[in-house]
Amino acid sequence: METLEKLDRQLFFFLNGNHNDFFDHVFWYTSLVVTWIPLYLFFIFLIIKKYKSKCWVPFLGAALLIGLSDKSSVLIKNSVERYRPSHNLEIKEKVLLLKNDSGGQFGFVSSHAANVFGIAVYLILLLKFRKKYFNFLLLFWALFVSYSRIYGGLHYPSDIFGGAILGSLLAFMVFKLQQFILKKYFHFQIT
Repeated sequence: METLEKLDRQLFFFLNGNHNDFFDHVFWYTSLVVTWIPLYLFFIFLIIKKYKSKCWVPFLGAALLIGLSDKSSVLIKNSVERYRPSHNLEIKEKVLLLKNDSGGQFGFVSSHAANVFGIAVYLILLLKFRKKYFNFLLLFWALFVSYSRIYGGLHYPSDIFGGAILGSLLAFMVFKLQQFILKKYFHFQIT
């Protein structure tokens, strides 16, 4: 376990240690939810276009997913109590932060990673893109947002990995639950 923690720190410092003014701005805004509002509106448009009058179903699923993802990641953080790099007394002086934002006290698992990977996987399952590069773009977006948290000194790579796994699993579970309920009780299935 100690070896994994050491590797996690080494990878963190490698990914966190290459700051410059341009990328400081890029990754600061990448971490902000408000930055992605146009993209979220585009996702809403795609869902409405595909599901028309039944679009309420994926919207309800998305709301459930975000609620579960956010609450479960916070629950895990408060149970595991692993300090963020920015709060770890052994290394905090070496951590490069963006705009002195040190985040909350605990970091495992990353809520940002859980949420964006949850959204990405849910949309992949929901929209079933014919052109597979859309799936790649969604996963790249989730990885890009997640990396911004390491760059900003707020998460170790394992925090991101844990959040990505959590969000992806929750997306899959919500999608399957949604399909089951619709088929069993409403006699239709969104495809």
